[in-house]
Amino acid sequence: MKNSKEYSQKMKKLYRSLKQKYPKPAKVSYEEPVESLVYGIVSESMTEKQSQPAVKKLNDHFIDFNDLRVSLDEEICESMGIDLLDGRKTAFRLTTALRWIFDKYNTVSLESLKKIGKRPAKEALEKIESISNFVVDYCMLTSLQGHAIPLTDKMVEYLKDDELVHPEANEQEIEGFLTRQVAAKDAYEFYYLLRTASEARKSKKKPEKKTEKKVKKAVESKKAKSVKKTKKKVKTKKRKKERCQKRY
Repeated sequence: MKNSKEYSQKMKKLYRSLKQKYPKPAKVSYEEPVESLVYGIVSESMTEKQSQPAVKKLNDHFIDFNDLRVSLDEEICESMGIDLLDGRKTAFRLTTALRWIFDKYNTVSLESLKKIGKRPAKEALEKIESISNFVVDYCMLTSLQGHAIPLTDKMVEYLKDDELVHPEANEQEIEGFLTRQVAAKDAYEFYYLLRTASEARKSKKKPEKKTEKKVKKAVESKKAKSVKKTKKKVKTKKRKKERCQKRY
């Protein structure tokens, strides 16, 4: 990432301030990587507070992940207590990923990934259909002892709004930069604290650029003139018609 030395100091300062502001979280660890993957898919589109009860309801409703694999979107959303319009994308990702895993391993389990190296495990996760970088990193961090810092859209937005990373950096560049700044033993804590801070803040609306305002104003002005001109033509035609009628 560009200007990494400059942003490195800002990141250290951020980490210190977050530790002072929020309590230390209990580290989360999943024995079964699929459990981590499911939580990651659900939590990517929700806040952390919403995700925990939603996943609990999901686990209580379905017998196991195989049962979840063959379920309808409507049933999945209903079990989590979320609207179908809001949750259909999440439900689709869940069933698509679980079906892919079943087709690949003949079981809805990723236990085999714990027996290979971290790099091959990450490469295997990246091949799973419908899951994002966030889900891959969350699974690596919480189940496969990988050094990763998962990033939601809100977390990226938070870092860019506060000018803590380069404005042109993408998600993967930021994640790579953060893993170089934060030690593996602190990765979950940093992830959780940054996520908490990003979800506590309301999204900022980007102010409309001056050029955009000018263009918008010019278009509106042009439309107004066009309407005025059309009305004038109609009136003129109407007057001419009335004059012709009077003559005859």
